[in-house]
Formats: sequence, structure tokens, C-alpha cells
Amino acid sequence: MKEIKAYVHKSRIADVIAALKECPCWSAAHAQRHHNLAIYLVKGSLVALDADERHYSMDLGDEVVNEYKLELLCDDNEVEEIVAALRAAARTGQAVAGWITVTNLDRAIPIH
Repeated sequence: MKEIKAYVHKSRIADVIAALKECPCWSAAHAQRHHNLAIYLVKGSLVALDADERHYSMDLGDEVVNEYKLELLCDDNEVEEIVAALRAAARTGQAVAGWITVTNLDRAIPIH
């Protein structure tokens, strides 16, 4: 099992979520499979797409960009499909438009 985290521009989040839901591994055929998608609004250091994305954080004492962090769990055989969907939907045309990390998990235990 893997944990995938992605940091994407605020303007791309709706397309990213739609792309994930369109993945065959996310489809109704896998209705018993839950990917545990969590989405957080975070302050980060991505290069702003425009002036509206730039903010100054008094707490951090620096310029920041509001971006989204996505976290989800998936089976090993789903990683490439999910990463490809994330990369395509999060693309902004910048050299670096965000980050995707994939981490091995020892266990993921559902709470019943």
C-alpha cells in the first residue's frame, strides 16, 4: 500500500479532484475500495501564477502562496495511474507547478 501526497496550485484543485474521480481505479467497479482522499488548504512556497495568489504571512514573515495538499491511500498497482492523473490535471505550464510524493505504508487499518 502507498500514500500519495500532492501539492498543487489553488486554481488547479477542482480539475485535479475531477481527474482522480475519472481514474478507472476510482470507479464504481472498485466501490469497496476507499482511497481516503484528504484535502488541506496550506501556505506554501510554490511560484505564484499571478499577483492574486501571492500573500504575505505575518506569522511566517515571508511571501506565501495558498496551495492545496492532497493525501490519499492506494494499492501499489494504482500508483502510476493516480500519479499520471495528478500530473496532467495539476499542470500550469510552469517549470515546477507542485510536487507529488509516494511513500510506502506498512499498514493502513480501517476503523469500523
